[in-house]
Amino acid sequence: MAQVPVQTIHRDPQLFYWILFPITAVMILTGVLRHYATVLMASAAKKLDQKTMREQRSLLHGINVRGNSHALSKRSFTARRDALITAYESGAYLKDPERRGQAPPNPMSDPSSMEGMMGMMKNQMAMIIPNTLIMSWINAFFSGYVIMKLPFPLTIKFKSMLQAGVATKDMDPRWMSSISWYFLCIFGLQPVFNFLLGSDNAASQMAQQMGGMAPNAGQMFGPGVDPDKQFLAEAENLAVIEHYSVLDGVEQRLLEGIKV
Repeated sequence: MAQVPVQTIHRDPQLFYWILFPITAVMILTGVLRHYATVLMASAAKKLDQKTMREQRSLLHGINVRGNSHALSKRSFTARRDALITAYESGAYLKDPERRGQAPPNPMSDPSSMEGMMGMMKNQMAMIIPNTLIMSWINAFFSGYVIMKLPFPLTIKFKSMLQAGVATKDMDPRWMSSISWYFLCIFGLQPVFNFLLGSDNAASQMAQQMGGMAPNAGQMFGPGVDPDKQFLAEAENLAVIEHYSVLDGVEQRLLEGIKV
């Protein structure tokens, strides 16, 4: 039976140093500069008035009660659920109860909403512009280069991810192109940024946005969102939840553990 010949590729070892290291260094420096540019462009956060803060914290209270209901007894959960549902349905926590049932105001006419949208636009531009420049730089100088071979085997499904920009069909999937290394650096350098800049850095936040992470709690009452609908939706979620407690049957479980 004929053996499959081992694939041999002659690659200049200097490509590893003259391509991989510059791309990595540029990505790290760009992430650091992006972080400080975002900090400089960020506008000072405005203090929320008492009614607005109560409105937001009340919704978070219901979400936390629903998410941690298993840590409460049946009696404690029922008392909290009934009180929150009654308050949500009556609009007791609304900042402007007289506007209940009306359409939310136009975000373009609200100065605070405009500032929030401008801040989001600045963050998006801080992510798009550097990535576009780096991608153009790599395509101009390092396009089509194979820079390294991974020391572990991979299936053919990884070929399109690791060999972007290299139009070959028979190459071993373990070989990696320069453009693929750039894409891996976007997400793989997060521990480096966390070490240099802390966990709350601009690079980490932008990677979460690119990865489709869920928005934080501060965006629940963003521009154009009706708080009353948010409260009514959370009231329905609390009403239909099937409660169970981690303390249910704890005595029996304890006895069974002692017997064993």
